Amino acid sequence: MTDVDSKAEHLTRPRVELLDSVLGVPFPVLDDGFVRVVDYMGDDGSVVQAARVSYGTGTKRVHEDRGLIRYLLRHAHTTPFEMCEIKFHVRVPMDAWRQWIRHRTANVNEYSTRYSVAIDAAQRTSPGQWRLQSADNRQGSSGFLPQVQGETLTRGETELQDLARRTYDARLAAGVAREQARKDLPLSTYTEAYWKVDLHNLLHFLRLRMDDHAQEEIRAYAAVIGEQIVAKWMPLVWEAFTDYRRESMYLSRLEIDIVTALTSGATDRARQIAESIGSKRERREIEDKLKKLGLTIP
Repeated sequence: MTDVDSKAEHLTRPRVELLDSVLGVPFPVLDDGFVRVVDYMGDDGSVVQAARVSYGTGTKRVHEDRGLIRYLLRHAHTTPFEMCEIKFHVRVPMDAWRQWIRHRTANVNEYSTRYSVAIDAAQRTSPGQWRLQSADNRQGSSGFLPQVQGETLTRGETELQDLARRTYDARLAAGVAREQARKDLPLSTYTEAYWKVDLHNLLHFLRLRMDDHAQEEIRAYAAVIGEQIVAKWMPLVWEAFTDYRRESMYLSRLEIDIVTALTSGATDRARQIAESIGSKRERREIEDKLKKLGLTIP
């Protein structure tokens, strides 16, 4: 036995009982989608272990582990979180998947409609769920169309999706290549993929896609991943993420100046700073932050 072997640390693979209990179990999302965990690597302790490599043994008690995780997340020390990974199997409409796949720091293998017949399912909208275009956010929605109008739209959606599927099936029956037969399938068609991502990039995904401004469909997937999976897998990390990312607030230099002016009674100065901001959208965002802080610009 070599000197290195004699000093080698005996390691066991971290197991999280709550996550093990749902491995392979599909969590339903939307009308026909799902998310399920295929595998994972690491736990809260793995983040702590990775961090301590950089400065030695350090602290050992659980409450100190919690404090270290919170410190790492609070100060954006991301490398320890990259040491943990999780692999999902997801079933998602293609329009939501287009947004999902923009998060490029992951490993992806998607269902191929060049090789296999397209999944015979499309995400459908119930009559009461047709959203209105937001008046102040070009890429968002606000409110819903009346139920009666929604019923007409849902019937049209069903007819369109059924026609697209019949057309696709007819092409296949005629011998058309799958890679060409698929071209007129709607973006509501479901696809499936394996998505493996490290914890740091997963938290970035969740911060963006659980936000109220994210599209509702992908927000539904993010909520399931965050609240029903990550919270079981990494409870200490999830707590810190909720405190310092999901429920936190970032203030720019101008916003800090406005808050400082308001809390010191210099309302004219606060108004002057706000009026110097040319972007209406930025001003609305500042006003929203001030409301959360219990402040308003007079």
